[in-house]
Amino acid sequence: MAKKAKGNRIQVIMECTEHKASGMPGTSRYITTKNRKNTTERLELKKYNPVLKKVTVHKEIK
Repeated sequence: MAKKAKGNRIQVIMECTEHKASGMPGTSRYITTKNRKNTTERLELKKYNPVLKKVTVHKEIK
């Protein structure tokens, strides 16, 4: 059973935008945390995509 979140930090899933748009099979996803009090909007970070073999923009999903 999942534990209750302590404080304001929550886990978020980041998904590659370029990979999604290209139509190639598979996905590039990362799990990270953010402070929901300081960062209310969705995260956008540059991360490495192993399928495309380059650094791309990953956006927070859900």
